[in-house]
Amino acid sequence: MKMESNTRKELIMEPIMRKDVPKELTWDLSAIYATEEAMYADAEKMNAQSREMEERYKGRLTTPESINACLDELRTLQATAVLVSHYTDLAVSVDYYNAHNQERNDRISLMLSEISARLSFIDSEIPQQDAKVLQDAAAQSAPNRLYLQNLLRRKPHLLSPETERTLAALSNAFNTPYQVYNMAKLADMRFPSFTAGGQEYPLGYSLFEDDYEYDARTEVRRGAFEAFSAKIKEYANVTAAAYQSQVQTEKTMAALRGFSSVFDSLLFDQKVDRALYDRQIDLIMEKLAPHMQKYARLLQKVHGLERMTFADLKLPVDPDYDPKVTIAESRRYIEEGLSVLGPDYQEMVREAYRDRWVDFAKNQGKSTGGFCASPYGSHSFILLNWNERMSDVFTLAHELGHAGHFRACNSAQSIFDTDVSTYFVEAPSTMNELIMAHYLLKTNPDKRFRRWVLSSMIGHTYYHNFVTHLLEAAYQREVYRIIDAGGSVQAETLSRIMKETLERFWGGAVEIIPGAELTWMRQPHYYMGLYSYTYSAGLTVATQACARIEAEGQPAVDDWKRMLAAGGTKTPVELAKMAGVDITTDDALLDTIARIGAMIDEICALTEEIG
Repeated sequence: MKMESNTRKELIMEPIMRKDVPKELTWDLSAIYATEEAMYADAEKMNAQSREMEERYKGRLTTPESINACLDELRTLQATAVLVSHYTDLAVSVDYYNAHNQERNDRISLMLSEISARLSFIDSEIPQQDAKVLQDAAAQSAPNRLYLQNLLRRKPHLLSPETERTLAALSNAFNTPYQVYNMAKLADMRFPSFTAGGQEYPLGYSLFEDDYEYDARTEVRRGAFEAFSAKIKEYANVTAAAYQSQVQTEKTMAALRGFSSVFDSLLFDQKVDRALYDRQIDLIMEKLAPHMQKYARLLQKVHGLERMTFADLKLPVDPDYDPKVTIAESRRYIEEGLSVLGPDYQEMVREAYRDRWVDFAKNQGKSTGGFCASPYGSHSFILLNWNERMSDVFTLAHELGHAGHFRACNSAQSIFDTDVSTYFVEAPSTMNELIMAHYLLKTNPDKRFRRWVLSSMIGHTYYHNFVTHLLEAAYQREVYRIIDAGGSVQAETLSRIMKETLERFWGGAVEIIPGAELTWMRQPHYYMGLYSYTYSAGLTVATQACARIEAEGQPAVDDWKRMLAAGGTKTPVELAKMAGVDITTDDALLDTIARIGAMIDEICALTEEIG
């Protein structure tokens, strides 16, 4: 493997506009609909179908036969809704400056809200029937069985039919806080350039998070952090207002539906109890913190920093030993790295590159970070911002983990059975990162190379999931505690909570400089319920399952792939058990933390040997 300097001294350019992006760097949404007209035709058919279903079934869901006939039609309608909504929403995610795509997505969102309200009678009427009727309906239809079981589970928390219809009609309005957050972040925020070392540098969300945070030049890295923090602080109040609206809405809905707390309400659909949620946060805050503080001190030492600040935490251990990887080269790494998962998985990787599943482009107005959307009835669509780093290869492998997961369960299950608990959904993605790292470790015995791979695992895979997102989760828990007690949160309160969380985790090893407290403004996960903590939960399962694959080989791989195909038919505890992992005790998490600590110890030892 060829290694090149990664000190990033070349001129960093501001991203181009979407219209100037080469076609081959973009995803191809025509795989969903060849034209906008075809999408609108499906939308109108779906709208008409919903009206016909209301006329045909409302007030008549009293027998197993009528219930299943209605749910059979609902499955068809939902499949169409998924395709239509993804087609419009994905177009917005790559260009928040495009007014036409915004208007189109808003139009479809409003239509879907109206359809949801129209059909809300289904979820209201079915649970009112005798248990024997529902048991017979479930026995007669495997594709509808889980849907009926979930309805019965939700029965104690359902409101009157008219109230449910009203709430469904307002579903689009409930998404407003997240829309405000994204518009402020991706459309309205325009960053001025900053000066470091006598040179002027452009600045933007993607430039900061994908380039400057990793820049080995201290003056540039810290200058970018200061300028970035100053700009986002200007939007602190509007961002806090959007978030306050989000959490207060969740609190109100929890109370309306009879949950004792907003935590219970948000964990209900994840099908896990409070103990699993609290354990994930508490053990990592206590047990992982000393290991990560040791890692921070190592970074300070190897980079010769007088003070280790929050702005320095993304530094690589060895900035001059990091491969620059083209998109074409990434295909070979991923295809070979994930070969342990079988030829069918490798073929999926080839399809992803060949058929333009991935939007690699860096352009203005595009969503930051990365995600994978997997609409039922189509292939996956992956968004990322390619920076020619090996970390991008890990990110793409991560998102392909989601793609492989939903390719398996979408093929094996009814659309009703593909809603996987968010507690578990990050396990397949983080598993791919670990498999890639283990593959790389086997390709080269050189000590410096080994240190680079191990530090990539700590600085990217585990840092991202066990530190960044876990600290978000610890902060988020404090916010919900305030909300549950009848309080409210403003920008000043949110910044205080975030600062205290960071100080608690990093102790005296890292200086929490001004701007670090604004980290709460940078992630969209707070608008997705209790999602942040699930990254570490998924990676805990992945770490244990990956260790089993390393030890047992094909039998463990087969179990993992059977688990992928199970979709939402099992709870997180049951899915983990299918992969040979017990998450009902502290053991799996404690073992994972110990493995992270051992990797950090080895990185420190290798650094001493290398000199």
